[in-house]
Amino acid sequence: MEPLYVMVFAQASASQACGADPGLFCWLIFEVTGSDGLAQASDWIARPLNATLILGVTWLANTLLRKFLQRTVDQVLARQRQDSEKAVARAEDQARTERRPNLQQRAITRALALRESSERSTLRTKTVGNVVGSFASAFVWLIGIGIALGEFGVNLGPLIAGAGIVGVAFGFGAQSLVKDFLSGLFMFLEDQYGVGDVIDVGEASGVVEVVNLRTTRIRDIDGTLWHVPNGEIRRVANKSQEWARTVLDIEVAYETNIPHAMEVIKRVADDVWEEAPDDATILEEPELWGIEAFGESAIAIRLAMKVEPSEQWATARLIRGRIKEAFDAEGIEIPFPQQTVWLHQVVSPSTPFGGAPIEADQHEQTGSAGDGAGG
Repeated sequence: MEPLYVMVFAQASASQACGADPGLFCWLIFEVTGSDGLAQASDWIARPLNATLILGVTWLANTLLRKFLQRTVDQVLARQRQDSEKAVARAEDQARTERRPNLQQRAITRALALRESSERSTLRTKTVGNVVGSFASAFVWLIGIGIALGEFGVNLGPLIAGAGIVGVAFGFGAQSLVKDFLSGLFMFLEDQYGVGDVIDVGEASGVVEVVNLRTTRIRDIDGTLWHVPNGEIRRVANKSQEWARTVLDIEVAYETNIPHAMEVIKRVADDVWEEAPDDATILEEPELWGIEAFGESAIAIRLAMKVEPSEQWATARLIRGRIKEAFDAEGIEIPFPQQTVWLHQVVSPSTPFGGAPIEADQHEQTGSAGDGAGG
């Protein structure tokens, strides 16, 4: 075993040849040859080799990360393509089986629109995937280059410390911005809604006008334009994807012949279905679900219709108007709130004329004209 002073002297000599923190390769060359020049030359050769190795590992890590992200994007695209193909197939089946020319044309148009929407969704997903991949690659290469520079004696400590402080400050100050960006990213990938859709996000409800990675702009029924940060959206109700449903509760008086009223309601809905107006297209045969509730002054009969997206409100208004006309023609009463009042009057025995006590009952039925058209 070598004496301790020999090891200390050898280490001191290696430090003189290779620096205060000698590399393993330089130290071995010095131990084998004992030459300061060869040790120093080997050290300058080893550092570029180490840096090259680090950059090679960085390139491999970046390649694996990009492949992982690409596989994830491909899975999302496959799921979107499958859902789109199912929707297009339903629209094409309806176009083939529909006998009415207007509905057949609407089904063909809807199928073409679904195909176009699928293509836009595919391009949007690829774009988002490329953006995420670019950010990930930049992060990986930044780390790899920093480690490689450390091989040449570049002191990255102050730079990393400064970047860390800036990063923490930015994280606290811009955490809502990052949250909005990530929420918008997932919204794009999942295709939750798009421009032209009618959505309800809680405080705001209306037509989507602009969608980006940070905010969504919604125009409500009053014309107010809402700027909603994507990170503040907890849940989304999309009222215009693929198809919608109009549900009406039509109220009739308790004295009404219910089967007759149901027949009239069904006839009106079927007429609109056969007619297929441009802004109130019923896709399938209307369904009369029966008596829904017993109210204070009326019985509610529920009617349900599957309609084109965003046409449920126009369909409801059209059906209500025609049901009112049909009820008037058939003599079916659309009730308004009514109340029966009984008055009991007692005449005091000590009348001025000394007459006998008199009791009188009065029955009065009152009513107020309300907006009792329930549908």
